[in-house]
Amino acid sequence: MPLKLKILTLALLPLLLVTGIITLMSVKQSQSLSELEIKTFEQNLLASKRSELQNYVGLALTSIDHVLNASWLHDFEAQEEVKRILDSLTYGEDGYFFVYDADGVNLVHPAQPELVGQNLFDLQDDNDTYVFRDLFAVAKRGGGFHRYVWRKPSKGGNEDKLSYVVLLPEWGWMVGTGLYVDDIAKEVARARQEVTLNIRNTFFTVLVITAATAIIIVMIGIAINVHESRLADARLRHLAHKSVQFQVSQRRRFARELHDGINQLMVSVKFRVELGINKIKKGDESAIQDLSKGMDVLNQAIQEVRLISHDLRPSLLDDMGLTSALKSLLDEYESRTGIMVETDLDFPKTRLPDDIEITLYRVIQEALCNIDKHSGADEVRLKTWVQGKYVWVSLKDNGDGFDIKSAVLKEGIGLRNMHDRIELLSGEFVLTSEVGQGTQLRVKLPLV
Repeated sequence: MPLKLKILTLALLPLLLVTGIITLMSVKQSQSLSELEIKTFEQNLLASKRSELQNYVGLALTSIDHVLNASWLHDFEAQEEVKRILDSLTYGEDGYFFVYDADGVNLVHPAQPELVGQNLFDLQDDNDTYVFRDLFAVAKRGGGFHRYVWRKPSKGGNEDKLSYVVLLPEWGWMVGTGLYVDDIAKEVARARQEVTLNIRNTFFTVLVITAATAIIIVMIGIAINVHESRLADARLRHLAHKSVQFQVSQRRRFARELHDGINQLMVSVKFRVELGINKIKKGDESAIQDLSKGMDVLNQAIQEVRLISHDLRPSLLDDMGLTSALKSLLDEYESRTGIMVETDLDFPKTRLPDDIEITLYRVIQEALCNIDKHSGADEVRLKTWVQGKYVWVSLKDNGDGFDIKSAVLKEGIGLRNMHDRIELLSGEFVLTSEVGQGTQLRVKLPLV
């Protein structure tokens, strides 16, 4: 998997994970709160139903109170009047009053007149509970509520019903009314459905927001990737251009060295040899001097070839390794410039890759040359070490130093060459300097 894709994945995974956890926690908490609210809502509805039933029974008792207090009426007449009044009292679609005597005989039932006169003492509902017995027991305790299953007139089927009953102590009658609580179940179901829909909408909203955020992150990542790729391509083209320029510059220099140096020496050798041959043919004893001078010039040509070969790649670097090549370079540098070099070279026992060895050698060589030309230093400290998968180089002098900001704008070809060599191997090149404090060069190159 590419590194950029890994970074993008690492950016998205925590976001998705945290969003998922928070969403699940929110959904669970919302469900718990909604159930609590629904229960509270159901309890409030039942409480309002109970209060409503108590009010209805209170109105019914008020409507028959004048009959119960009429002393001039016989009990039979008063009972018939009470039954007539309660039979005529209805409210809503399914609201009515019922009356039973102490034996369980139904006396008033406007919704089901066929039950009037029947003994319902042993009547059981769908839950196998005795309807009259339980209601009468509640009434004897001073009145109260009782839930049971009873036929709903408007539907014709059995529904859960909540009734409130009281006892008429004058005749031992039980008077009551009831409300069907299926409406409460519908209201609770509707509330639960709305809460579920809200939770679902919230969940999908979070998903949409998360998806949009992920898409935005991906788009930003792609945009950054494209931008970085363009910058990398431009930088690579720039490095390639510098590398080509460096190669062209090196070839021109070698061509100039060959033409102006070795070529002239070879022509001189040829001239001396031809002159000596001609003199030998004429018997001139001075031919030996010409041949000796030709030999001297040939030796100079050989030295020139060695110098050019050393510039291309030091033979000591191939034969003995980087440590020996640097020691030889530093010994020659000390004797030539008089600058004391303090060294601490720590390289692996195994040879470094060829490109790293020649790069480090050339960078140190170029840096020493710059110190000799520009720094005015009399002491240089060179330290190399390997840490992890990197080789480090630190080169510091005690010279005059310079202003980095202004020097970068006037950067010479030597400094650019050092920087380009390190950058081509994916290394780090850091140059620090202060006026009067000397200059330090730090190089970091990966070994793999």
